[in-house]
Amino acid sequence: MAEAKWYVAHTYSGYENKVKANIEKTVANRHLEEDILEVRVPLTDVVEVKDGVRKTSQKKLFPGYVLVKMVMNDDTWYVVRNTRGVTGFVGPGSKPVPLTEAEMKSLGIRMENVTADFKEGDTVAVVAGVWKDTVGVVTRMDYGKQTATINVELFGRETPVEISFAEVRAMN
Repeated sequence: MAEAKWYVAHTYSGYENKVKANIEKTVANRHLEEDILEVRVPLTDVVEVKDGVRKTSQKKLFPGYVLVKMVMNDDTWYVVRNTRGVTGFVGPGSKPVPLTEAEMKSLGIRMENVTADFKEGDTVAVVAGVWKDTVGVVTRMDYGKQTATINVELFGRETPVEISFAEVRAMN
């Protein structure tokens, strides 16, 4: 079986989330879960200050584009290309070009799979990144994104934080 790679689909601006939902629905209906693995709309956190109040919101990193992790074949190409709102793939002519490893790394997409030696409900210690030396309880595991959501204490309150599997270790 061919290896799944990340491709970029061009969409009408403002239709990114609708395209993502439509592709995911078609994948489920046609049982293509092993060929189209993941669809993402890249988002970034933006801090805005209005009237002295800090507000964090998410904005689309690339308006008009959706990332699709899939095994490229005639069926998958047809499904994505003919999804309402998709205008085509990024690449010369009609030939889609997968993202390189360097491009994926800059988007925060990791290729390697990290196995987790912890599960929901476990107490873990963060060993790298912004939250280094923080201890929290795992509330959610996302194996597709290779992240765990943990509750950490911030200003006296429990706050959920999403952390990469590679940055966390189980406490014994």
